[in-house]
Amino acid sequence: MSSFGLAEGKTAVLSNITVETSRHSRGSIGQRGSFMKRKIFTVVSGVALSSFFLSSCDTPTGAGAGYGAAAGAIIGGAATGHVRGAAIGAAAGAATGALIGHSIQEDRARAYGPVPPGGWPLARYTNTPGVFRSPYTGRRYDLSDVPPGGLTRDIDTGQLFRRPYGGY
Repeated sequence: MSSFGLAEGKTAVLSNITVETSRHSRGSIGQRGSFMKRKIFTVVSGVALSSFFLSSCDTPTGAGAGYGAAAGAIIGGAATGHVRGAAIGAAAGAATGALIGHSIQEDRARAYGPVPPGGWPLARYTNTPGVFRSPYTGRRYDLSDVPPGGLTRDIDTGQLFRRPYGGY
């Protein structure tokens, strides 16, 4: 039996046996590279999406940082295909999102005044859907057009309160 080497893409015929060389075979480096890129993109996307669901920051600064990190991780991972690029994108996005969120928080403070310790009080529920009582005076307000957590000003006292998040 003799051994010999063939250049890529060449064919040798020995009696009835044909031997072919191929540039790509199953599990080659070229195929693994695209698999790794998909895997990294999937991991980065999963981390980014989980930050949307697990974010418990109530301040605009915290929420902006979370959303910015998620967007930066997706863009960095998609652009480079590497975890390092996703990490750099997440850091840059978090910093940018925190700055934007902080400016939103300052605008709100200018419009509504400083947030009282413990946050704005919540309105009390009534038996009528969309109608709530002021925590200050007990006056009934139709808050059906106000989103949950939205602020409303009590017309008797001029103080702000929030619509509750749950219920009706």
